[in-house]
Amino acid sequence: MSRPELSLSLQFADPRHRALLPRHKVQRYIRAALELPGEIAVRIVNAEEGRSLNREYRGKDYATNVLTFDYSHEPVVGADLVLCAEVVEKEAGDMGVPLLDHYAHLLVHGTLHAQGYDHEADDEAECMEARETEILAGLGIADPYRKR
Repeated sequence: MSRPELSLSLQFADPRHRALLPRHKVQRYIRAALELPGEIAVRIVNAEEGRSLNREYRGKDYATNVLTFDYSHEPVVGADLVLCAEVVEKEAGDMGVPLLDHYAHLLVHGTLHAQGYDHEADDEAECMEARETEILAGLGIADPYRKR
């Protein structure tokens, strides 16, 4: 099955994981979750920038793993995904999963958000988690929601 076209901007404000996240891998993870063509910017940031963005746009004064700024859902998905390198690295360590797998999960998660998926209500969370698990399995990545 062919995947939708993707125009990707990949930015490393925090360069610590640049070698781990080559463009072709980031494209692969996002394309796996895209249902329509996309124009997506991915920015890897430090905790200071992540905290500032989370505070400004969500009113939460801490750095979070991924922020999705979605601008359009169709005919082209337009979004910015901001991932905080320090938070992603800590979470991967705490969960005992490979760092690249956790990045893949968060890129899929953010891409689904960019297309209107949500996880605020329990039934929406179940649907979104099932979709993430299915996409990640197709990428050869273990279910991130399975209890370890």
